[in-house]
Amino acid sequence: MTVTPEPFPARPTPGIAASTTDLSKVYGSGDTRVVALERVSISFREAELTAIMGPSGCGKSTLMHCAAGLDSVSSGSVRIGTTELGSLDDRQLTELRRDRVGFIFQAFNLLPTLTALENITLPLSIAGRRPDRQWLERVVSMVGLSERLDHRPGQLSGGQQQRVAVARALVTRPAIVFGDEPTGNLDSRAGAEVLGFLRDSVRELGQTVVMVTHDPVAAGFADRVVFLSDGRPVDEMVQPTPDRVLDRMKRFDTRPRTS
Repeated sequence: MTVTPEPFPARPTPGIAASTTDLSKVYGSGDTRVVALERVSISFREAELTAIMGPSGCGKSTLMHCAAGLDSVSSGSVRIGTTELGSLDDRQLTELRRDRVGFIFQAFNLLPTLTALENITLPLSIAGRRPDRQWLERVVSMVGLSERLDHRPGQLSGGQQQRVAVARALVTRPAIVFGDEPTGNLDSRAGAEVLGFLRDSVRELGQTVVMVTHDPVAAGFADRVVFLSDGRPVDEMVQPTPDRVLDRMKRFDTRPRTS
């Protein structure tokens, strides 16, 4: 009797954590009309760290804010997983942002009267939910805050405050975390630590992270870099290094200027 061997199971293909289709964002009208994004279609895969880069005014932050449901779109669609944001009312959109999206901003956005632990668990407190103690301990340990949980933001360094913000973004187990220049207010050493924690959250926790940055060193921590120019994606790079990213960014500086 001939036995046919079972094929090796295929490795699972990462799903899509968030996506945009023909996304456009326009501000103003008439002589003051500005097209910030023009028909942008892009996907962010699960368990990957994606950096968004490009020259000032190219639409980086606008893309992130629209993809995160923080800003409305002029046309096109945005999805978190399979959920179309345009189909949600205000209450549903608020709940989705609270439960499925994490945010890390350049300014930390911590409440000064709360301890580090209280700031980390604030999204859960607002939602009336108790933290998963095991998950909370894992996140706190990963960002190295176990000994600082009873300290208020004023008693923490800038790097430690941003670690609190990273932990706060992760504690709800969101489908995706967005960061807008998350290391922009940090020195190089503290910035590298925070980027390392974001990298670890992808590798160890299976988190999806999308960050806007202007820093080639920060982009070097990503799995993929998407380059924007004039409101459109123009290139992308996988397995980036700071030198490769810097070389690509230099091309924006040598482009002919258009009026």
